[in-house]
Amino acid sequence: MFLGIDLGTSEIKLLLLNEQHQIIATTGVALTVQRPQPLWSEQNPADWWAALDAGMAKLKQDHGAALAQVRGIGLSGQMHGAVTLDAADKVLRPAILWNDGRSGPQCAELMAACPELPAITGNLAMPGFTAPKLAWMRQHESDLFARVAKVLLPKDWLRLHLTGEFFSEMSDAAGTLWLDVAQRRWSAEALALTGLNESHMPRLVEGSEASAALKPELSQRWGLPTGIPVAGGGGDNAASAVGMGVVKPGDGFLSLGTSGVIFLCNEAFSPNPARAVHAFCHALPDTWHQMSVILSAASALRWVTLMLGIPGGEADLIGKAAAMTDTQRQQAPIFLPYLSGERTPHNNANAQGVFFGLTHEHGVAEMGYAVLEGVGFALLDGWQALQAGGGHAEQLWLVGGGARSAWWAKLLASLLNVRLVNGVGAEAGGALGAARLAWLATGGTVDQVCRTPDIARVAEPDPALAAALQPRFERFQRLYTALRSEFS
Repeated sequence: MFLGIDLGTSEIKLLLLNEQHQIIATTGVALTVQRPQPLWSEQNPADWWAALDAGMAKLKQDHGAALAQVRGIGLSGQMHGAVTLDAADKVLRPAILWNDGRSGPQCAELMAACPELPAITGNLAMPGFTAPKLAWMRQHESDLFARVAKVLLPKDWLRLHLTGEFFSEMSDAAGTLWLDVAQRRWSAEALALTGLNESHMPRLVEGSEASAALKPELSQRWGLPTGIPVAGGGGDNAASAVGMGVVKPGDGFLSLGTSGVIFLCNEAFSPNPARAVHAFCHALPDTWHQMSVILSAASALRWVTLMLGIPGGEADLIGKAAAMTDTQRQQAPIFLPYLSGERTPHNNANAQGVFFGLTHEHGVAEMGYAVLEGVGFALLDGWQALQAGGGHAEQLWLVGGGARSAWWAKLLASLLNVRLVNGVGAEAGGALGAARLAWLATGGTVDQVCRTPDIARVAEPDPALAAALQPRFERFQRLYTALRSEFS
């Protein structure tokens, strides 16, 4: 039995997996995000620990016998977050999250100070990454910055409390802008740009390796065997890839969660920073991956559903959009889904959401359709950026909350011109991948552990639909170009 812990932005999820690839139990505890100022996004790490403890108590109550058989623990987590600790391991301030946009000026300063930074880290300096957050602290919270003894990523802060040890792993560390991604080690040059050095960093292991053992008092508290290892784990997308068996070159997935991600597995370090494509280490040794990332995907659909007060929720709004005629869709407004700024391909933290072309004739269905289509257009922008750097896939696994809609899947498959496949149980995502990484860390092999799921549904591209959408996509691109100078 293996325990996967996935620390997301809106929920911490726990999963128990047996050696027959059966998910024995899952449970989740909700989390909230604080936004004290424009562009800011923060969470209190103490809330993560309280949620984990509550989830483990629930598992112990309902599945105590299974917990007693756990052989290893794996971790998955939201990437890029900055948890700063003093010399006594005390949290200095709320964690600054992946979707925080305050450090745009610091990104420009980092790039000016070290133009070769993308060659080292595989990525442009973006506000979402960890290093610019510390550069912001250095300038705006200098007293706190002077007390920083360690910087941890969110899941690695949980690891510290689970084991008492400072460790991270390659896939999550690659999202800090401090890792030499090709060499899979901390970069002294990148760290120095933010006034830090390797002593401020945790030790590194591969995601499929053991890091440290669970504390005895926690084993007793939660009913787990003593001395079980905690695997390196993975950043949320790399862990999700392991959970879906996306571990070989040419494998990929499309995630429709809070953000939207297209993930492609590579056999070598393949940076393309000019198009704001991410190049990261995978959670497995000697493997890398590329990602295009948009910051608002299913979250944009959730936003418009709440704004319009749709009683049946997102599924109801999708149904209304699906029932529209082709003429109605052609006359719908254009939507730029940049509600939290944007990464690929624009790298613009100041980009904003826009409805363009509204008239008295437009209603709930047209607004909903525009959002669904606009998210698809943003994903197509990212997909084209990946393709420009040599990215390719015959099919993509489709995961995340937005993956439940067959109609939206058809729209996206047609836009991207790639087959989209829903897998049975793929919604387990990072928690399943974390459990699999625990399995690998206790002796499992990649071929044995990293199986692809059974196919539940397939969306094939529709060339006629793609052709009909092309003029609207071109208008979408022109609209961003025309408004770019207005975003500030």
